[in-house]
Amino acid sequence: MREIPDIPTLQDLEILFGNVVGVILGLAGIVLFIMLLSGGFKYITAGGDPKGVEGAKKTLTYAIGGIVVIALSYLILNLIGVITGATAISTFKVFQTPTP
Repeated sequence: MREIPDIPTLQDLEILFGNVVGVILGLAGIVLFIMLLSGGFKYITAGGDPKGVEGAKKTLTYAIGGIVVIALSYLILNLIGVITGATAISTFKVFQTPTP
């Protein structure tokens, strides 16, 4: 007799959502690192060309700005969790168990 596979439930969305967020944050970090490398390479190879230097500075500015935005969003969520005592701020839960 064949075994019946586990039926997906709503709680599986918690795992899926956590995995998706983890992958997106990892990819964002990789993209930001590549942007920093690209901006640095453009800056070095600009050779005094004002347009090239300006483009490189913009790339570096956007990369650093992206890192700051990601770090601040993480810190703000954790700060809200610490101030309010709500642990569900930084985790995704489909069903919350009531606390007595």
